Amino acid sequence: MDTDKYRDHFIELGLNIKFYRNKKGLTQEQLAEAVHLSKQQISRIESPNTMNSTTLQTLYLIADELDVSIHQLIKPNK
Repeated sequence: MDTDKYRDHFIELGLNIKFYRNKKGLTQEQLAEAVHLSKQQISRIESPNTMNSTTLQTLYLIADELDVSIHQLIKPNK
């Protein structure tokens, strides 16, 4: 997989998750517990310096917990 090709998408995804998590007033630990992940996994997903893919199922769980659509998590904020 050519990860550099999708780097901006991973960064946007992480930033969007962080934005909606903060908007809902959740810590990384609280979100992680709610979606059955570790705090470190949430941290890696949100980090703009890390290329970290995640499953579609995980994205749906995160979106549900943040009360947003999956589209809101993956769309670019431009």
